[in-house]
Amino acid sequence: MLDLTKLASPLDVGRVRIRNRAFLAPMSGITDEPFRQRAYAHGAGLVVSEMVASGELARGRAGCDLRIRHSGLPVHMVQLAGREAVHMAEGARIAAGEGADIIDINMGCPAKKVTGGYAGAALMRDLDHALSLIEAVVGAVEVPVTVKMRLGWDESALNAPVLARRAEQAGVQMVTVHGRTRCQFYQGKADWRAIARIKQAVSIPVVANGDVGSPAEAAMILDQSGADAVMIGRAHYGVPWTAGSIAAGAAKEATPGVPESPQALADYVVAHYQDMLSLYGIESGVRQARKHLGWYLDHHAAGVVDEQRKAILTCFEPVRVIAALREVFSSAAEAMNLRSAA
Repeated sequence: MLDLTKLASPLDVGRVRIRNRAFLAPMSGITDEPFRQRAYAHGAGLVVSEMVASGELARGRAGCDLRIRHSGLPVHMVQLAGREAVHMAEGARIAAGEGADIIDINMGCPAKKVTGGYAGAALMRDLDHALSLIEAVVGAVEVPVTVKMRLGWDESALNAPVLARRAEQAGVQMVTVHGRTRCQFYQGKADWRAIARIKQAVSIPVVANGDVGSPAEAAMILDQSGADAVMIGRAHYGVPWTAGSIAAGAAKEATPGVPESPQALADYVVAHYQDMLSLYGIESGVRQARKHLGWYLDHHAAGVVDEQRKAILTCFEPVRVIAALREVFSSAAEAMNLRSAA
């Protein structure tokens, strides 16, 4: 049987101690403050902000402050993206000034709007330029700097071991590797064994990422990659306790805070909705919350009728949305299986 126990132990990233080794991945438009607070309350060892564009942050663009704002958690980790060293350095200084304990550099995002601006995974096509950004950020702040990357741009350029080694030499204190190339986006299966090459290239902690959503998958990726920790992303859609459940499984404990009844689930979803309205304001919050409500419906109320679902996901009146959510989730039979799924 594969062993999960390593995930229950703390991990040091520079001078910052992480309580366990099952992490919530940074996801643009998803891992905002309300989501991170929930994932951490459920037991995730580390939670990471949404990706923040360093140029926009440096220029003071509206909305960036919400992405880097300290959420009151013991470890505040902010992920920056960009391609200009001056902006990356300034963004790092701003984030550190807002209380960031760790700065992560995004060199793995495959989205065209990011790579088209020569940021994210596009930086893996020019390692010298990538290193100039790393050096700028490391030189700008006193807090630990980490890097998230992919295996490479495509199958002909699997240069993650080289980038990781050079990043370590430049002062980076942890790397996370998604087991796909940029050109794969999220297609096919993540290559967990390929992450082992990065682990062998460096002495700093390596975090394995890609297609992990259960304790069994976490144990398998650790076994095949030799990584020090796991990072879980899309498996959190509608299930904010996913990383926490993996950490709890490693510690042979129950996952904290998982709603255990239909009524508790209704309260949970409504509270998440209300927190998003509070953060963004009603007009923006109603729109931004819809993806989360859709995922909750998918996972825990699959039997909802189309008219109810449409009403929840199109209505602009929070009072009516909340009433519909309570009606749907309070009677959802699927909710009774929450604890066993966690």
